[in-house]
Amino acid sequence: MSDTLTLDVIGRRVKVNGEHATVRFAGVVPPVAGPWLGVEWDNPERGKHDGSHEGTVYFKCRHPTGGSFIRPKKVNFGIDFLTAVKNRYVLEDELEEDGKEQIVTIGNKPVETIGFDSVMKQQSQLSKLQEVSLRNCAVSCAGEKGGVAEACPNIRNVDLSKNLLSSWDEVIHIADQLRHLEVLNLSENKLKFPSGSAPLTGTFSALKVLVLNGTGITWAEVLRCAAGCPGLEELYLKSNEIFISERPTDVLQTIRLLDLSSNQLIDESQLFLIAHLPRLEQLILSDIGISSIHFPDAGIGCKTSMFPSLQYLVVNDNQISQWSFFNELDKLPSLRALSCLRNPLTKDDKDTRTTRQLIIAKIGQLKTLNKCEILPEERLGAELDYQRAFGNEWKKAGGHQDPDKNRLSEEFLAAHPRYQFLCLKYGAPEDGELKRQPLMLKNQLLTLKIKYPHQLDQKVLEKQLPGSMTIQKVKGFLSRLLKVPVSDLLLSYESPEKPGREIELENDLKSLQFYSVENGDCLLVRW
Repeated sequence: MSDTLTLDVIGRRVKVNGEHATVRFAGVVPPVAGPWLGVEWDNPERGKHDGSHEGTVYFKCRHPTGGSFIRPKKVNFGIDFLTAVKNRYVLEDELEEDGKEQIVTIGNKPVETIGFDSVMKQQSQLSKLQEVSLRNCAVSCAGEKGGVAEACPNIRNVDLSKNLLSSWDEVIHIADQLRHLEVLNLSENKLKFPSGSAPLTGTFSALKVLVLNGTGITWAEVLRCAAGCPGLEELYLKSNEIFISERPTDVLQTIRLLDLSSNQLIDESQLFLIAHLPRLEQLILSDIGISSIHFPDAGIGCKTSMFPSLQYLVVNDNQISQWSFFNELDKLPSLRALSCLRNPLTKDDKDTRTTRQLIIAKIGQLKTLNKCEILPEERLGAELDYQRAFGNEWKKAGGHQDPDKNRLSEEFLAAHPRYQFLCLKYGAPEDGELKRQPLMLKNQLLTLKIKYPHQLDQKVLEKQLPGSMTIQKVKGFLSRLLKVPVSDLLLSYESPEKPGREIELENDLKSLQFYSVENGDCLLVRW
């Protein structure tokens, strides 16, 4: 850029030696002669001051070292969208006559290629481009009116993250020319969003996915921009310091996925404002600092009317430290998958298996936990172990094997809202079961009887096996003991507390502990 300045540069996004900044001042800074630009850096450690020089405030920064004065000729104000597309996807003019060697520009870097004629020809035909990645390409504007629509009208997916776009208006100028646009990533562009009450319609009529991570957008601006996206299905708003200030009424009604991660201002009460989005299936709330949730419209054993379609919830990296959080999640009518890694209650230094068991037992409809499928036999073991582990508490709180004599305290019901249901499902725990310690240490030895239902002449054995021993290794041990091929062995077990109920050990990769095999249980071996 020349040293001639105009006031319209204020607010523009710029790039200087690879660092991004926003122009906050343009003019003279005495006593040094000549024009200067005052910029606020995205990375405040890059700057030297807060916009002041020798006692005079020329501009203001959010950080005391976020500002610098720079000569205009050192500043890159960026390029237009179409130029960036051509720089990344179009062939150089000079091509080898034989068509075997080509000089291709990829990200402003010339690369010599041999034997890729068909691929390069396809990329050179801009009109056929459907996916375009222009991340960190210094795009600042749409360019000549109508140029994008004429050159590449079929683009459906655009990544414009970490560029120099400074306003939502420039985004609209680009999107107006891409009538088939379905996916748009604008992350890490410090955008000035529209204000006022005039409706935005038509511009993003085909858009399904919008990514606005780290753009500085507010919730009011989200709702205003969403008005121009009538078919939006996925919205990503990570790291924007968002405070949910109002309930969306006429917008976001088609949203299926909403990512609000790393917005530390969001709390439980704000979540209720988005609790009635009718199609919301996936909600990502990682790193927002949440520690509790309560659905006041649903009592113990009932389902809430909030989040009616929510199937997948992500609450990683939060402050969840109470089991009541998971009790409340059981009230969500459609919840099938949960991710809750790196919370005080689920930290890796704790007994992860026990924690997993408890969560499974507390949320009855859950099918996947932390991206691992919950198999029927795992749920069975988790619920039985949970029932035994808290059986003494249940009895002390008024529990009785005869349902008509149950007089459970409100305190117990609040802490274990599914316990009564489990008693109906599996039967109330017997006194003998209550003395057990089902949540075992991984390396605890189990004393087991081994019987052979089809070989009555075989003597019943008693062996000690580690609870962590896999079914495959158990079969190997029995194969050597009985001189029977591993492939012929079929294993199951039964508990003396539940005579007649036989549980198959069908997954060779799972452990005895996984199936809730305990001291005194009996392995049944068939071949």
